[in-house]
Amino acid sequence: MDNVGQMRFLFGEPRFLKDADNAGLVPPAFSFDESGLRLTEQIRQRAAALRCAQWIRDRVEIRSVKRSGLLHGKLIHIDDGRRPHAVLGSSNFTINGLGLGDSANIELNLIVDGDRDREDLLTWFDELWSDTGLTEDVREEVLRALEASYAHADPQFVYFKTLLHLFGDFLTNQAAEEALIQQTAFEQTAIWRALFDFQRDGLRAVLTKIEKHGGCILADSVGLGKTFTALAVIKWFEKRNKNVLVLCPKKLRENWTDYLAANNSEMNPLREDRFGYAVLSHTDLSREKGRVGDIDLARIEWGNYDLVVIDESHNFRSASRNKSPSGRRSRYERLMDDVIKTGLRTKVLLLSATPVNNDLSDLKAQLDLISADRSDGFADVGVPNLAALIGGSRRCFVDWAKSGSRDASQLLNKLPPALFGLLDGVTIARSRRHVERHYAASMEQIGGFPKRVAPESVFANIDNQGGFPAFEDVDAAISKLELALYGPLTFVLPEYRALYDKGGNFDQANREKYLIAMMKVGFLKRLESSVSSFRQTMDRMIARINQRLGDLDNFDATAAIDAPAPDEV
Repeated sequence: MDNVGQMRFLFGEPRFLKDADNAGLVPPAFSFDESGLRLTEQIRQRAAALRCAQWIRDRVEIRSVKRSGLLHGKLIHIDDGRRPHAVLGSSNFTINGLGLGDSANIELNLIVDGDRDREDLLTWFDELWSDTGLTEDVREEVLRALEASYAHADPQFVYFKTLLHLFGDFLTNQAAEEALIQQTAFEQTAIWRALFDFQRDGLRAVLTKIEKHGGCILADSVGLGKTFTALAVIKWFEKRNKNVLVLCPKKLRENWTDYLAANNSEMNPLREDRFGYAVLSHTDLSREKGRVGDIDLARIEWGNYDLVVIDESHNFRSASRNKSPSGRRSRYERLMDDVIKTGLRTKVLLLSATPVNNDLSDLKAQLDLISADRSDGFADVGVPNLAALIGGSRRCFVDWAKSGSRDASQLLNKLPPALFGLLDGVTIARSRRHVERHYAASMEQIGGFPKRVAPESVFANIDNQGGFPAFEDVDAAISKLELALYGPLTFVLPEYRALYDKGGNFDQANREKYLIAMMKVGFLKRLESSVSSFRQTMDRMIARINQRLGDLDNFDATAAIDAPAPDEV
C-alpha cells in the first residue's frame, strides 16, 4: 500500500462505521488451539494502527453511503499511470477478500478489460462519490476509531474493558434469562414463590441452556432441591402449552406423582399450579404394553413430548446397543430412537448429582441424549466432534492416573480447554458450600444445612484371647477345600463325561468349577458378617458331607443295575 499515490474509498454500508467494534465484524484478538488461549497479533496492533492512521491522513479520502442496503457492488479501479485497470466481483476490501489472510475465501471476480467499460465504471463511481445526498465524508470518524486502537488507555479503563470481554456473554445471558421468566407471567406461579434465590438462579440458567443447546444437565449436590428446580422448568413449558414427560426410577415415582393435579392430594403444596406432566419409570421403556396409571404403553405417542425430564439420569450412562438374539432394544435405545429422535424436537433436562460414575463415557451417553446422538451437536460451544473430545479427555485422564499423581491441578492442565467450554455450556453443578458462600439470605431462610456426624471407627478383635487365626490363614484353608459335594462330575469316569454335556451350551465341568469358587467366596463373606454365621455355615456343610458319605456307605450296588443311562434321562 506504500506505492499508492492517492486513494478514494467508499463504504457500501453505514453500519461498518457504527459497528466497528462489533464482535461480528472485528475478529477477536485471540483464538483457542490445542494448547489453550493464543494471541493472534500479540503486541503489534498499536504500531500497525499508527502507520495506518498516518497513511490515511496522507493519501486516502473516505466516504460512506448514508442509507443501508443501497449499495451492494464491489469495485476496485486502479490507474497505474499508464492505463486503468478494474476488477468487479464479490471480494470485500479485507485481508481475506484480497487473498492475504489465512483462510481461503471462494470469491467470484471479473477483470474488466474493455476501455469503454472501465471508463463507464469510473464515471458511475464519480457520480456516486460526489452525490452528497447519498454519501458523506467519514474519514475523521475512521481516524477516531483507529486512534482508540493506539492511544494510551487508563489502567482502570483497560481493567473494565477486560471485564466486559470476559463477562459480556454472561451479562447478556442474564438479561435473556430474566426475559424468559417474565414473558410467561411465571413469577405468579406457586412453584416460583416456593423457590429459594439459588434455585431461581438455577432455573434461569437451565432455561437458557435448554433454549440455546436443546438440553441441560442439572448436577447440583444432594439436598439443593433439584426436583423443585425441575418442577419450575416443567411449569415454564406447561405455561407455553408444551407436553412434558418425566422418567424416574420406580422407587422415586411418588416424588413426582404427588404434585400432579389429577391426584388432587391435600399434601400437594403446589395444587394451584395444576401440573399435568406424564410420569413413567425407567423400566417402562422396556415394556411394549401394559398400563401405568392412566397411560396405555401400547398406544402412547413417544415422539410427541416437547420436554423430557430424566431423574437419576446416570442410569442412562450406557449407550451400547443390545445384541441379544431376540433383538430387544435397551432402555437407552428406546429413549433415543422413540422419544428423542422421533417426532418433535425434544428438549432434555437431566437430573443427577453424579453424572459421571466410572468414566467420561458416562457423560457422553447423557450428552448424546441432548444432541440427539449428533457428534456435531455442540459445535456452538466449540466442540465440532463430541466423540473426539471425550476420547481425548479420557486418554488424558488415563495418562494422569498411570503417572501415580493425585494432584488434580495437573489433570486440569492436561484436559482439552474445549471440555471446560462444553461443561460450562450445558451443565450446572453447585455444591452446598457454593450456596453457603454466595446466598446468605437463602441460608438464613433454610436455617443451614444439616451437619454430618463424623463416623466413629471401631476396631475390635474377633476374640479377646487372640486365638483366632489370621485372615490369610483362613483364606488359605478355605482355598484348599475340595467341596466335591458341588462337583459330582469329577466322580464320573472319563469315557462317560461327554454324555453330560450333550444338548447343552455349556461345559459341565467348568460350571462346577466356577460354582465351587463362588461357594468359597461365600464362606469368606459369611466370616465377614460374623464368626457365628461362619460357624453355622461350616456346620451345615459338614453335616451335608457326612450325610452324603453315609449315603455312599449304605449304597446297594444291585439297585443301580437297571438305572437308565445319562442319555436316556
